[in-house]
Amino acid sequence: VQLQASGGGLVQPGGSLRLSCAASGSIFSINDMGWHRQAPGKKRELVAVSTSGGSTTYADSVKGRFTISRDNAKNTVYLQMDSLKPEDTAMYYCNAGIRTSDFRRSDYWGKGTLVTVSS
Repeated sequence: VQLQASGGGLVQPGGSLRLSCAASGSIFSINDMGWHRQAPGKKRELVAVSTSGGSTTYADSVKGRFTISRDNAKNTVYLQMDSLKPEDTAMYYCNAGIRTSDFRRSDYWGKGTLVTVSS
């Protein structure tokens, strides 16, 4: 199983970016899908998570600005980031709880995509 994240880049404060993360491989089912981020010199933190049941959770720092969504048919999770601030600058990682075709469940992580918010 692999998670491939994309969509990062350089954006000015107040701008928007949309991150995507697609899961591929011998997947039976996917439970939670989410995004974490890690800024230089800081610990990795949860940004947003979407459960298989459709509920979502956001970090307080991104509520009202970021929106997580998923396309279950494509095994893909998205993160729409609006009103970006310099403090949103970080490496963004997607993760997912996946049950593979042999019915084993594990947590998987993508390699990360860099978001830089700067004028």
